[in-house]
Amino acid sequence: MTRPVRRAPFAVALLACLTLAALVATPVAGDAAAQAQSSDIATYTNPLDLRTPEGERVETCADPSIAFVDAESGERTWYLYCTTDPFNGDDRDESGELNFHLIPTFTSTDLIHWIHAGDVFDERPEWMGDGGPWAPEIVQSGDTWFMYYTAPDVPLGDDRFGSAIGVATAPSPTGPWTDSGGPVVEPHAPPGNPDADPRWVFDPEVITATDGQRYLYYGSYYGGLSVRELSADGLTTDPATQSEVAIGDRYEGTQIVQRDGYYYLLASATNCCAGPLTGYSVFAGRSRDPRGPFLDREGVSLLSGRVGGTPVLSMNGNRWVGPGHHDVFTDFSGQDWMIYHALDRDDPYLAEPGGINKRPALMDPLDWIDGWPTVRNGHWASERPKPAPAAQPGDRTRHHLRVVRDDEPLHLIRRASDEFDGDGLHRRWSWVREPSPDSFGLADGAFGFDTQAADLFVDSNNASVLLEDTPRGAYMVETRMRLDVPAEGCCFNFTQGGLVIYGDDDNFIKLAHVSIWGTRQTEFAKEESPVPDGHPRYGNTVVGPPDDWTYLRIARRLRSGEEHYTAYTSRDGEHWVRGGTWAHDLGIDASIGLVSMGGAGFRAEFDYVRVYRIQPRHQWY
Repeated sequence: MTRPVRRAPFAVALLACLTLAALVATPVAGDAAAQAQSSDIATYTNPLDLRTPEGERVETCADPSIAFVDAESGERTWYLYCTTDPFNGDDRDESGELNFHLIPTFTSTDLIHWIHAGDVFDERPEWMGDGGPWAPEIVQSGDTWFMYYTAPDVPLGDDRFGSAIGVATAPSPTGPWTDSGGPVVEPHAPPGNPDADPRWVFDPEVITATDGQRYLYYGSYYGGLSVRELSADGLTTDPATQSEVAIGDRYEGTQIVQRDGYYYLLASATNCCAGPLTGYSVFAGRSRDPRGPFLDREGVSLLSGRVGGTPVLSMNGNRWVGPGHHDVFTDFSGQDWMIYHALDRDDPYLAEPGGINKRPALMDPLDWIDGWPTVRNGHWASERPKPAPAAQPGDRTRHHLRVVRDDEPLHLIRRASDEFDGDGLHRRWSWVREPSPDSFGLADGAFGFDTQAADLFVDSNNASVLLEDTPRGAYMVETRMRLDVPAEGCCFNFTQGGLVIYGDDDNFIKLAHVSIWGTRQTEFAKEESPVPDGHPRYGNTVVGPPDDWTYLRIARRLRSGEEHYTAYTSRDGEHWVRGGTWAHDLGIDASIGLVSMGGAGFRAEFDYVRVYRIQPRHQWY
């Protein structure tokens, strides 16, 4: 069983949360001209242009999956499949209810303009219940096409429900589709906990390994990611062959890309659907074996409690937030591309605020740096015209982009830095809600701060915050810190310690080592208030894995009148992992802060706080 893309055997896995808006071929302009080097090069602008045959715009296409059908002559056709959603906020029936298209299908010859060619199902297969289907995965085997999908609400009896992976088959990529009548992966408990509620059996991904064995990957936050052997007919899996490939409470939307003897597992992390504060992002690990273990660039396993994962795609500060649940394809010039969904932070909802997230399909080149994938050489989601992919034989793409440069410290701002080597806190520091004197202090050249059964989260604002003034202009704040929660095991929710850029209790940026169920992660969060009715106030993404001592950096820049905050983490202080960028409006009176909160009984230690000037940098969108 092979995937219908040119670099065999690319496998595609996609999650559920996308919407589409317009992407138009235009003359090259601005920074695209420097890349294209010619005024007649075809370009695209995110998001992609999906329409009905009548020309109505399709504004949602979550969890996109893409396929290609070769031909001996004539134009080649590309096929795009999306999670079940309405086309737009006006897509309603006679009673005013939204119409949900059950895996809508689109065709294109240029990968930019797409026309609706029908839906996989007119009605949901009876066995799967009322929800979904989500996260389509399209695969071809011989003359048969297989559509794997998530059934999120399978009836189990006694008012109990589980989730499963289903499959339908067809003689062509546009159908007609015949469902198999039952699950390929059945509802079942999470690994190691047979008496628990059924796990999230979401987001199928199918590959053929180099030895010819076929595998199906699946899973989500509750239960983690797993892989099973797939039967020869593609319709069943054997539970006895199941292996775990990623710890729970971190990833979903698995995809496997085979390259240079490695299996690269790409998956999405955090909340897919938090409107303008969505921090969904894509991470990678790799293995020589399709069953794993998958390790990130730092050598940390995706099964570790201090969970690994190398960022492939996150927010870069432009209008696109929450980029993820992707597919990868190779164009006719040999360039890899990622198609994924994201949200426009200025237009995040399909209809009413707080309702269905509008997640259009975006597309950008996938590059490889020292054996690791990253979108647009680390520049991530684009919003300006860019050179288009080579969609047909003989086409060429003119994608050429320098590797992004991480923020680097220029010189130390001594008046804002502290090595914590005195007898007491320097007078530059002050408290919001000063804790009891016996819960903090300086010792052995570090500042210790007991974790508190308190928080900074929406309307729960009772944690203590140690503050100093921020410098004006562009700067970077760095700390080396330790949080003494155990490295493995559950549960110490949501004990944490780290840095904040603090405007007030309801407006801040936070980068912290945090315990989340069985994992330890570095969370990069944004809270804001006031917000429009129905909008969230708090959103988060994650960065690199923590360690016994974890280095945290937040870089602050002004871009187009906005304050942009970018996260970096490190396990050794030399090799840094860049995470996403949040835009916020904290103003010149914001403060640098330290927090130790989320649960009592532990202690955060801060070796130092160092504040640096950083070099100005141009925008790369």
